[in-house]
Amino acid sequence: MKVLLLADVKGKGKKDQIINVSDGYARNFLFPKKLAVEADAKAMADAKTKEDARLYKIEQEKAAARGMAEKLAAVTVKIKASAGADGRLYGSITTSDIATALKEQHGLEVDRRKIVTDGAIKAFGSYTLDVKLYPEIQGKINLIVCQ
Repeated sequence: MKVLLLADVKGKGKKDQIINVSDGYARNFLFPKKLAVEADAKAMADAKTKEDARLYKIEQEKAAARGMAEKLAAVTVKIKASAGADGRLYGSITTSDIATALKEQHGLEVDRRKIVTDGAIKAFGSYTLDVKLYPEIQGKINLIVCQ
């Protein structure tokens, strides 16, 4: 019997997957626990609609990430910091500082956990930082640390 899983079933399959199981297993276990429904035309159409909606949402998120990457490449973030006599900063520039400055200066909101630094920024200068916007989409931020 073909069934459409409504939840993950250990050893059988994941949610929204169509699997072949014995009639007894379906009638005595899956159906009473509302883990599956019979794979008729309506259930198949619903599953296809859900899958199409999921793929559309992923495509929209990728498009938004690509747009954000283009915007980030065009901007330069300037952060003013104070330093000692030897030119080293008091403290360091954190990803939280960068995200806050990006929002204040350019109105672009990026989660601080998505900004990747190669260690602490403890000196004046120009830096190029990666931003993980989506699993395969990365942006670049140009950062200038000045007095």
